[in-house]
Amino acid sequence: MISNFEQLLQKAKQQQSMKLAVAAAQDEEVLMAVDEAFKLGIAQPILTGDKSKMQDIARRLKIDISKFEIIDTPDLTESARQAVSLVSSGKAQFVMKGILGTADLLKAVLDKEIGLRGKNLLSHVMVYKVPAYHKPIYLTDGGMNIAPSLEDKKQIIENAIEVCKAMGVEQPKVAALTAVEKVNDKMQATVDAAKLKEMSQAGEFGTAMVDGPLSFDLAFSKEAAKHKGVESPVSGEADILLVPTIEVGNGIGKCMTYFANGESAGVVMGAKAPIVLVSRADTHQTKLYSIALGSVVAGSR
Repeated sequence: MISNFEQLLQKAKQQQSMKLAVAAAQDEEVLMAVDEAFKLGIAQPILTGDKSKMQDIARRLKIDISKFEIIDTPDLTESARQAVSLVSSGKAQFVMKGILGTADLLKAVLDKEIGLRGKNLLSHVMVYKVPAYHKPIYLTDGGMNIAPSLEDKKQIIENAIEVCKAMGVEQPKVAALTAVEKVNDKMQATVDAAKLKEMSQAGEFGTAMVDGPLSFDLAFSKEAAKHKGVESPVSGEADILLVPTIEVGNGIGKCMTYFANGESAGVVMGAKAPIVLVSRADTHQTKLYSIALGSVVAGSR
């Protein structure tokens, strides 16, 4: 099992180097990340975007981008379409968002002609490693789905399980997060959590185990569960944290970054290829880890 980001980089380096299509690569942190990924042998970048701006940034950062294939597309919409087309045509194995809006990239991903529509709902999986917890936390979905239905949550879990399996977690433990640990008909999240647990017990998630409703403390602390008299095989051992709404996931994720000194990587699942998608404000290190995560997931397919 991959237990930290250095191990993730090593795994990505050991497998075959994947071709990565980058949409709108004219950004300092993006170019630093793809250059390092190339030097580590993790990815072979194909850059789309404003070539003149890329060259200016590269000169300033002393990065040699002449070794990369560059498709000069100053228009952001066209840049997204070019990057996605590279993946759908088989010329690249995964795609990354550069300095453009998420909506612009996803519009191309969902395009019926050149897109990457898969069988599942698209959902975001953030992987966090925080000093206070003994293994990575797979947080989903704090980036795409606003208020997922029960069926949406089922597919979100399935997407996160694929990431876990690529990271070597053979029996992922999923905590369906709620405010309380008892089913309350007035709190839909608790009702959904109980139904997801039933699906898990019926074998619908394979080797993964889903438990809920579970509050945050019960998901990550055996002591809290014992104190509250709750018996759960997931308590204190959760891998995947399923959140009920985007606000909950977004808030927890930012707390892990800014309050818990967490390292992170992010990828969108549910498409025919992984989509490396992190905040434009994220550092090149986070972007590098995300490229490595996308590469490992692509390599596991």
